[in-house]
Amino acid sequence: MARIVMKFGGTSMAGIERIRNVAARVKREVERGNEVAVVVSAMAGETDRLVNFCREASPLYDPREYDVVVASGEQVTSGLLAMTLQQMGVRARSWLGWQMPIHTSSAHASARIETIETDKLLAAMKDGQVAVIPGFQGVAEDGSVSTLGRGGSDTSAVAVAAAVKADRCDIYTDVDGVYTTDPRIVPRARKLARVTYEEMLELASVGAKVLQTRSVGLALKEKVRVQVLSSFGDAPDGGDLPGTMIVGEEEVETMGMESQLITGIAHDKNEAKVTLTAVPDRPGAVASIFTPLADASINVDMIIQNVAHSTGSTDVTFTVPGSELARALDVLEKGKDAIGYAELVHDTSVAKISVVGVGMRSHAGVAAQMFKALADRGINVQAITTSEIKVSVLIHEDYTELAVRVLHTAYGLDAEDAA
Repeated sequence: MARIVMKFGGTSMAGIERIRNVAARVKREVERGNEVAVVVSAMAGETDRLVNFCREASPLYDPREYDVVVASGEQVTSGLLAMTLQQMGVRARSWLGWQMPIHTSSAHASARIETIETDKLLAAMKDGQVAVIPGFQGVAEDGSVSTLGRGGSDTSAVAVAAAVKADRCDIYTDVDGVYTTDPRIVPRARKLARVTYEEMLELASVGAKVLQTRSVGLALKEKVRVQVLSSFGDAPDGGDLPGTMIVGEEEVETMGMESQLITGIAHDKNEAKVTLTAVPDRPGAVASIFTPLADASINVDMIIQNVAHSTGSTDVTFTVPGSELARALDVLEKGKDAIGYAELVHDTSVAKISVVGVGMRSHAGVAAQMFKALADRGINVQAITTSEIKVSVLIHEDYTELAVRVLHTAYGLDAEDAA
């Protein structure tokens, strides 16, 4: 017998028929003798609808009341799934965030989970009851409803799994696992049986949309084994189709995968390049650029400081998320006198391409291979950033798909038996 947390996203919960499909999967786990908790998202598109209502009601809405409104989407699906399970003969009840409770910080619309009280929940699960928990929500210090930010249901599921010491957390989505790259760009992309926490965290942060970054970071911290599965389609034996396990590096190595160099290629077109020209080449100049951006909670990724000019100045180039460009430009324009730059230039026609793999730690030449493969196809690199297991480059967005295909082949990731 295992203790399992199952999480179903918005597409899996989009209507009663799909909820019945989810209930059938949950019932199957119960019949195997497993203790089960289920975390659900709102129906696909429902959160957007609720957010728009908030904006129409008041453009400068109260974040506390915003949370009251948007948390209702998951409350609906949790109740409907519990009813459906009961109709199928499965003992089930919904547990709202305040009922468990899931304690969070008081930062409405972007709260962070602090603690989860599990005594009553565990007692119910051990007694054979399925707990249906709305994702994305909790209760703040003052007792008000709080939400975790968009995509927070993945984080809720991992947090619940950690709190109840689950054997694994199964995340059901509209894809059947993690692939070496986007199969829509590269039909020969391979589904991966296992990916390390660190690799998934890097892939999620640079454009892979399978899991929310916060949820992967929490899984890494709490060592929660996460499995990515599809809600649609079954194996011939009636079970789930094989998915992808997100696990510790030591578990991957014991499966004979230590020699794998690159795990995947990710891309992200939500990037904007910003250049400040003729910035004074003196101590504190760079801090005068990035401190106000940090104060405005604007994330900066790639940074390049060019060679100083004979005039005692330098050019500084960096990237920000495309969705944050307008705010970044406003901050920099307001700080022009303090920074002392001559001109502010920006470019949104760029994309970030990243290669990720724990094998980089023990293999030299990964970056060189990347640069050569791109150069051979006439793709110019505008900026570079690296981590221990990742190399990212900034290129013109027109070359995005070509770059992904070229690198996927260059690192030997193409599936041999693909059509």
